[in-house]
Amino acid sequence: MDIKYTIKDNFLDPVDFENLKNVVLGNKFPWFFEDHVAYSGKHKTHFHWNHIFFREGIAGSPLYNILSTLLNKLDTKALIRIKANLYSRDDKITEHEKHVDYNFKHKGALFSVNTCNGFTMLADGTKIESVENRLLLFDPSLPHHSSTCTDAKVRVNININYF
Repeated sequence: MDIKYTIKDNFLDPVDFENLKNVVLGNKFPWFFEDHVAYSGKHKTHFHWNHIFFREGIAGSPLYNILSTLLNKLDTKALIRIKANLYSRDDKITEHEKHVDYNFKHKGALFSVNTCNGFTMLADGTKIESVENRLLLFDPSLPHHSSTCTDAKVRVNININYF
């Protein structure tokens, strides 16, 4: 299987990236507990923390505006969902279950807020490392999965589903 994806390192300019990172990793950023990472249809697996910026046509977060530079560079036509994910450090790397974000063709962008040894695994087994200010463009309607990390307190990314 030949999976098409693009990696863009240093996606945001340094000042814009530091501003975004300082907010998302700051001690006043609201994270919400989610009792699963992926839902296989059989059972819920693991847990994580998230923050929904946008879903179902509504910017549901008062912090939505911190994403303006990121979204402008992506040149989105229409948003489906934007959420930040925070995976806690683990004693060993835990790979979460494969999943698709939505069951229809659309675009996906995964923006890494910090560097760690966690990763995203694409459908063909390609491992995309978490490197701060890295943007992964891929098809999130194909199976993929996330992981925890062991070398940082958390792994944080921003997941954007769009057309």
